[in-house]
Formats: sequence, C-alpha cells, structure tokens
Amino acid sequence: MSSSTSTPVEAGPAVVVPRRRRGGGDPGDTRPTNWWATALIAVCSLTVIIPLYLAVAVALKTPAQLADGTGFELPWPINWDNFAVAWERTDFPQALLNTAIITVGSVVFTLFTSSLVAYALARNLHRPFFKGVFYYLLAALFVPFPIIMLPLVKQTSLLGLDNPGGMIVLYTIYGLSLNIFIYTAFIRSIPIELEEAARMDGASTWRVFRQIVFPLLMPMNATVGILTCVWAWNDFIMPLVVLTSPSDRTLSLAQYVFQGQYNTDYTVAFASYLMAMAPLLIIYIFSQRWVISGVMRGSIK
Repeated sequence: MSSSTSTPVEAGPAVVVPRRRRGGGDPGDTRPTNWWATALIAVCSLTVIIPLYLAVAVALKTPAQLADGTGFELPWPINWDNFAVAWERTDFPQALLNTAIITVGSVVFTLFTSSLVAYALARNLHRPFFKGVFYYLLAALFVPFPIIMLPLVKQTSLLGLDNPGGMIVLYTIYGLSLNIFIYTAFIRSIPIELEEAARMDGASTWRVFRQIVFPLLMPMNATVGILTCVWAWNDFIMPLVVLTSPSDRTLSLAQYVFQGQYNTDYTVAFASYLMAMAPLLIIYIFSQRWVISGVMRGSIK
C-alpha cells in the first residue's frame, strides 16, 4: 500500500480591503470627510448662487411682477422680451465686437510684452539698473487709477488713443506691474542650466526665450491671461473716460443706458447683464480643458 503525505498549504498575506467612504467617491480614499470645510465651501458658494439666481429671476420678469414681490420669486409667466429690448437698446452686436477686439488684443499683447520684460529683468536682477527698473514697476501697483485719470484723458486725446486700439495699449501698460511681479518669481525658479545648454548649441537669446522659457511659462500665461481677460471685459472706468466715439463703446458702457436720473429699468438691465456675461462664461466652459492642461504641462516641465 502506498501512503499519501499531505503538504501543508502556506497562507498568503491577508488582503486588506479599504473601507469605502460614505456617499460614494474613490473606494481607496479612507480619509474622513472634513465637514467644517465642506460647510464653509457651501456657505461661500451661496454668495455666488444667490446673486446669480436673483439676476436670472429679475431678467425674466415684467416691471409689474418685480414691483409686486421681493425679486426672489420665480418668474411666471416668463418674459423673454427683456432680452430683445436689451439687444436693441445697447446695440449689442457692435458693443460685443468692440469688447471682444479690446479683450483679445489686450490678452495677446500682455502675454508677449509682460513675459518678455519679466524675462529680461529676472535674469539681470543682480545688476543695479535692472533692479531699479523692477522696483520702479512694482511701485506703480500702489498708484490709484483715479489719481492719474485726468492726465490720462488729456494724453490719450493728444496722442489719438481715444479708441479701441488705445484701450489695448493702456491695458497692456497698466497691467505690466502686476504681471511682471507674477512672471519674475516664476522665471527665477527655472534652472539657468537649460538656457546655458541652448546657448552652447548656438541659440540666441531670442530663440532661448521663444523655444525654452516661454513654453515653460504656461501656468503663468494662463493666470495672466485670465486676469487680463476678466479685467478688460468687465472694466467700466477706463472705457468711460477714454473712449469718445459712441460707436466704440464696450458692453459695460452700453449697459449704462439703463441707469436714469430718476429711475432704472431693472428687468431690462439685468437681461443685458446676463447677455454681457454669457460670452465670457461660454469661452471659459469650452477653454477650461486647455487652461488646465497648460497648467499641468508647465508644472511637469
């Protein structure tokens, strides 16, 4: 007879299955929910949601419906005529075109000039002249615009800059201080060895900036571009004091037509506000993937 020997089976390491967080989410994330931070975010979101709801509700009401309530009631019946009236009274297509030209031109010129000036300053801050220029530009951040508003009106009139082209130049110049402050700190964090290696291969300074430095500035380009775009699109004071021709007025100036001395047409005004906000919101929705990918590429590099 043959006897069979049994071989003991070794038990493998125990597999620990992480507990899934309540409410779904990533099953591998076992961190507890920070309810205080969640509540704070929810409260802060109300500061945006409530005014936005009020703007939409008022824009869809008639003046009689607005006068009979507090403004927060749901509009019924919905009055779409406010948007048609706002379209005609503001000459919306022309105002939109003027605003788009000024905004796009300001963003393009700002990204090019600010990054180039910041690169020259960041690589030469050890020299007294460049350091003095850097602090001189930073000092401009502390000069309020109302102080230079009247001299600006006189100068733009003498130089023929009281038009959309002049607005592009002004936005580029007045955004230089803050943008250089943002760019310079980031450029100084880029290893100088990358530029030295390119120069050993025969690259000029312009080629080094164009092919090496500027692609690495994608995170800062996204930041500066967004700040400049929102500023130029929503600005009211500078177009008001600079632009002289009614055909050159921007969306913010076109909406000023609803502000009367004794009354304000709130329903049509709020409809025009939504119309002015919609293009910028649509652009952000469709371009956020490129903004985020640009930030990620810049951080990886």
